[in-house]
Amino acid sequence: MAKTILVVEDYVDTRDLMKYLLEGCGYNVVEAVDGQQAVESVKEKFPDLILMDLSLPVMDGLTATQIIRKVDGGGKLPIIAVTAYGNSYYRRAIEAGCDDLINKPLDFDKLQPVLEQYLAP
Repeated sequence: MAKTILVVEDYVDTRDLMKYLLEGCGYNVVEAVDGQQAVESVKEKFPDLILMDLSLPVMDGLTATQIIRKVDGGGKLPIIAVTAYGNSYYRRAIEAGCDDLINKPLDFDKLQPVLEQYLAP
């Protein structure tokens, strides 16, 4: 059974590209455009992994991560921060509850090993 990845990204072009790449690798993709939708998606669909943009409307990715960590089962859910802010946000992302950070623009060759690491059986 294919693993499900929640892509949380407010820019439609970036979200569509991520979805295209992930589905091409056999993953199911659920989408959210802001942190609030991400929290609701976790409660309703409980994905296997989240790719969380940090700069989002309505609720930012760091706040959404902190809330998701309190949702039943959310403490073990892998959350990978995806940001254009670079490694300067690494510490903030980890403190908020993210497991790792990947920089934008997204390099799928760097993303794939991270996905395999966190989605390994």
